[in-house]
Amino acid sequence: MLELLTQWYRRRFSDPEAIALLVILVMGFGILFFFSGLLAPLLVALVLAYLLEWPTARLESMGCSRWLATSVVLVLFVGILLIMALVVAPVAWQQGIYLIRDLPNMLNKLTDFAAALPRRYPALVDAGIIDAMAENLRARMTLLGESVVKYSLASLVGLLTLAVYLVLVPLMVFFLVKDKVQMLNAVRRVLPRNRGLAGKVWAEMNQQVTNYIRGKVLEMVIVGVVTWLGFLYCGLNYSLLLAVLVGFSVLIPYIGAFAVTIPVVGVALFQFGLGAEFWTCFIIYLVIQALDGNLLVPVLFSEAVNLHPLVIILSVVIFGGLWGFWGVFFAIPLATLIKAVVRAWPDSLVDERKAD
Repeated sequence: MLELLTQWYRRRFSDPEAIALLVILVMGFGILFFFSGLLAPLLVALVLAYLLEWPTARLESMGCSRWLATSVVLVLFVGILLIMALVVAPVAWQQGIYLIRDLPNMLNKLTDFAAALPRRYPALVDAGIIDAMAENLRARMTLLGESVVKYSLASLVGLLTLAVYLVLVPLMVFFLVKDKVQMLNAVRRVLPRNRGLAGKVWAEMNQQVTNYIRGKVLEMVIVGVVTWLGFLYCGLNYSLLLAVLVGFSVLIPYIGAFAVTIPVVGVALFQFGLGAEFWTCFIIYLVIQALDGNLLVPVLFSEAVNLHPLVIILSVVIFGGLWGFWGVFFAIPLATLIKAVVRAWPDSLVDERKAD
């Protein structure tokens, strides 16, 4: 057994470049694991820097200086965010308040429907179970209301932190994009010298992360807008709020789509019942989800994310448990990174056979 472990170690870790790659990966994961909370503004800035690099590079290729291109792109981006904050956010917030206000009525309607089931199907449904489920649901709704109040009070404390982020993040994005080359050179100086293998993995991952972030943002916008138009056509209440939730749900593959379907179906049932309007709305929603998964995602991401669905779900669960939101957001790139490392990792035995 010891001999097998020794042979495996020599095959996998005899290359200095492999050791350098392992050191870089361990340091990176360690920093993210222990300091992810402190690094949250930097992570936001990095995501935005990846997003804004493409238009900045296009302006630079047209003759603009790096400083001017970065300034123009950042000003336009902040302007778009301000328009969304002033137009979309207030309406979605108001609809959220109305939805919370209507939750008791929805709960009563659901309770009445459940209470009628034992009379309609006495052989299949037990009245005691229905009463217990209704009581449990009422208790959970009460706890949910208390949690919303506590969260609202706690969020007031975080307003100062949010204000600081609103100033720091744009500044960090500006310097990350403007001084990209200088910062990459500074990082290279502190990395191990034998980093040829790490360089190959970085070149592959850098392009994939760029495509992933750009594709995710486009997917969120397209799915959110199309869903909002579909809900408006159906006359569904809280259409903008639900469309925003559907747009953000694409950040969590598979799980997000399943989770956001619950409030969509709940609101539609409360408003329309099981009539033709409900089924029309539900079919439109399913068509949008199907087009997103089978048409939009392949077009936006192409072969950049060539992972099995089970691997993606496990990545969301594992990395989300480690790093929360950022783990969920970067679950697919992190899984792709592990796949790229495994594929690029040297095997001395294979290399020796090729040499012979």
